[in-house]
Amino acid sequence: MLPAFVIGLREGVEAALIVGMIAAFLRRHERADALRWVVIGVVLAGSLCLAAGVALHALERSLPPQQQEGFETVLGLLAVVAVTYMVLWMRRHARTLKASIEVSAGLALAQGSALALVLMAFLAVLREGLETAIFLVAAFQNSANPRLTGTGALLGLVVAVGFGYAIFAGGVRIDLARFFRVTGVVLVLVAAGLVASAIHTAHEAGWVSVLQRPAADLRWLVRPGSVSSALITGMFGIQPRPTQAEALGWLVFVVPVLPFVLWPGRRAHRPSNATRNGPTPAPPVAIP
Repeated sequence: MLPAFVIGLREGVEAALIVGMIAAFLRRHERADALRWVVIGVVLAGSLCLAAGVALHALERSLPPQQQEGFETVLGLLAVVAVTYMVLWMRRHARTLKASIEVSAGLALAQGSALALVLMAFLAVLREGLETAIFLVAAFQNSANPRLTGTGALLGLVVAVGFGYAIFAGGVRIDLARFFRVTGVVLVLVAAGLVASAIHTAHEAGWVSVLQRPAADLRWLVRPGSVSSALITGMFGIQPRPTQAEALGWLVFVVPVLPFVLWPGRRAHRPSNATRNGPTPAPPVAIP
């Protein structure tokens, strides 16, 4: 449940952050007509992502058992790539995201068209929603209790929507860099668990046959049916008796990625006197 909640919250906050800032910007400029189209674009993007998740799940269920294992391997690796990209991109851009959105929004309105803002909101929700769909399908495959996994994801998205509305209403302030760093650490460990799970399903599919001896006996820590097992295995993908291949994959992912997320970011430079007296407009920054 907890990994699904974190991914739902993290992905949802990224989308809600962009949509909420765009909506607040349009409200300040009294563009209610464009705001309605932003809402329509968000609903459409969300519907497309839900359909994609249902289609992936249906495709996985329609395959023979061994091909299901191969499909789960591919999907798990795609989820790892999506989560890693999301964490690393936000690690670099969290401090400047708000300014980038406002610059892009200002240029769009200055050119007399709000279509770019509507498209920006649509693509933000579509991108985050597709990443969430891929991750959740992979999480459901590894979950012992799919109902709790779905509940966790739903709760994360609900909190994220509330966060987006608070941004729109102007009643929330948050240290985005710190928020994304903390959730980034959790997601790096979750993604490492997906790497280990992908190696396991690759073995079941007949793709990996090396390093299959147990690397360690962790049954003293990860006792089946215990709370610690639900947390450690469900959250971080650590099995009671991980194979050498699974342990190696977990470490190869965590060792380079986690220090990068934890490394202190560069502090923003204080503006010089010339900048205070006459700031130069920043160029638009594309939101991927």
